[in-house]
Amino acid sequence: MKNFFHSLLFVIMLLTFIISCKDDNPEIITKSKLSGFVQKGPFLISTSVTVSELSADLSQTGKTFNTQIKDNQGTFELSNLELLSPMIEMKADGFYFNEVTGEVSDSQISLYAIADISDVNSLNVNVISTLEKDRVKKLVSEGQTFAEAKKQAIKEILDIFSIEKSDIQRSEMLDINKSGDDNGILLAISAILQGYRSVSEFSELLANLRSDIAVDGKLNNETLGTALISHARFLYPNKIRENLVKRYSESGSDLQIPAFEKYISEFEEKTSFNALESIVSYPESVNGVLNILNKNNTLFQSSSGSYCLCTTAPKGFNLKIKLEFIEGGVLNFGYWSYRPSTVNNWIVSTYEPSHYQYFQVGENGRQSFMPLSFMSGGGVKIRISYYENNDNVPSRTRMITVI
Repeated sequence: MKNFFHSLLFVIMLLTFIISCKDDNPEIITKSKLSGFVQKGPFLISTSVTVSELSADLSQTGKTFNTQIKDNQGTFELSNLELLSPMIEMKADGFYFNEVTGEVSDSQISLYAIADISDVNSLNVNVISTLEKDRVKKLVSEGQTFAEAKKQAIKEILDIFSIEKSDIQRSEMLDINKSGDDNGILLAISAILQGYRSVSEFSELLANLRSDIAVDGKLNNETLGTALISHARFLYPNKIRENLVKRYSESGSDLQIPAFEKYISEFEEKTSFNALESIVSYPESVNGVLNILNKNNTLFQSSSGSYCLCTTAPKGFNLKIKLEFIEGGVLNFGYWSYRPSTVNNWIVSTYEPSHYQYFQVGENGRQSFMPLSFMSGGGVKIRISYYENNDNVPSRTRMITVI
C-alpha cells in the first residue's frame, strides 16, 4: 500500500512538472508575412506603423513590431512575426491623401485597428477600424467573445450613418480601392467624417466619436451628429471619385474605386440628426465693420454706411455670392459700389444691367474680404443668394433692406 501511494505521488509530481513545462513554453504563433493598407484616403510613404501584441483581455503585452508604409498607396508589410497571442493592435501615424479636397494633409493623424490574425495574413487600418476600437474593448470586458464584439461594434457604427447591412466584412478587411458594397460603405463613411474639416478638426471629431460610442454603441452627442450631416450634405461624390482616381493612377495602382455615392445620399435622407444652416463662417463684423453676409445683419444705410463682404470658406469648398436688386428706392447709378483696389480674395463679375453681380471666393481656406457701400436707399430690397458648393442652385437666400 505504501508503494502505491509513493507511485501515485510520483505520477502527480510528474504531471505537475509536465504542465508547468508547457506553461513555461507556450505555443508560438509565427507569421512569415503580415501586410495590408492604411487608408483614410491612402496614407503616404514613410508613415510609421506599430503592431502590438494583445492578451486575451485586449491589454498590451509589451511586445511590439515596427515598420513603415512603403508607397503612396498606404502599403505596409511585416515579416517573421513571432507572437504568443493572435490578438494584435495596429497604430499608424502619418500624413494622408484627403479624398474630399484632393490634397495631401498638412499634418499627421493616427488610425487604429484591433484584429485576430489567427487565420489571416493581411489586414487594413481605416476609419471604421479606428471608430470601433474602444467599443470592441468595452464589449469584450463585459463578457463577449472578440468575434461577437467586432460584429456588434461595426453594426452599431453603420446605424449611426443610417446604413443597413448585416453581413458586412470585418473592418480590417475593408479597402477603399476595391469594388463591392462593403468597401463603398467604408469610403462613404471616410468622406463624411472628413467633410471640409482641417486635419485637427477631423482628428478631434474622430476622437470624440470613439469616446461617445464606446459606452453603449450609440451616438448620444447631438452636436457630433449635427456636425456629420452638416458636412455630408455639401459633399461632391463625383469630385471625391475623381480625386481618388487621379491619386491611385499617379501611384500606379489598378483602379477599383467602389460605388459609395448611394451611402452618402442615404445618410442625408434617413438620418435623424439636424444639419446646420451652413458650415461656412460669416462673422457679424470685421474690425467693427458690419458684414453684409451675416444673417443677423438685415438693415443697412445708403451712402453714409460702409460695410463689407467677408467669409472664410473651408479648404476644398466652393462659394459664390449673388447680390440682386429686387425692388424699391431710386436708381442713381448702381445699388452698391466698391473699390477694386480693396478687394481681397474675391473674384468679382461685371455689374449686370438688370442689377445683379456675383462674388466668388478665390482661394478657399483663407479669408475673403472687401468693403462695400450701398448707393441708393429709401427701402431698397436686395436679395443675397449663397451658392455653397453648388454651381446652379443657391443653398439659401435672404433679403436685406437699405434705408
